[in-house]
Amino acid sequence: MENSEAIALTAALLTAAGDLTKRINDGVVARGFDARPAYGFAFARLAPDGATATDLAAHLGVTKQAASQLVDELVRKGYAERCPHPGDARARLVVLTESGWACTRAAEEAALEAVQPWVELLGESEVRVLCDRLRRIAPYGPLRPTW
Repeated sequence: MENSEAIALTAALLTAAGDLTKRINDGVVARGFDARPAYGFAFARLAPDGATATDLAAHLGVTKQAASQLVDELVRKGYAERCPHPGDARARLVVLTESGWACTRAAEEAALEAVQPWVELLGESEVRVLCDRLRRIAPYGPLRPTW
């Protein structure tokens, strides 16, 4: 692969990722949720059993202060709540509320809509192949925003 091809591949993947993030967030907002993309990345860590703000900071690759501010915002908007941590009396567990779960379901619906143009362009079998190939090369780990 030549440098120009590597740059083109990189640009295409980053553009597709950015477009998907925007489409999914737009779909969530269109479904009546006051959300921004960072919420989805946080929800990925908070579901299914919750996490501490420290866990969330590590997952997002941000400072504990930034994660705490995001948690404050999620709590204020009713998407999450702080509960006693079952294994650490000093810590608080952040869990999704029913509204947070509903927002997550809205994101899943929006994600399906976001990839539908790919299915129409490439066909369902090609999109499945694309998904399989991306899973093979994608690193295992937290789903992080690229701030």
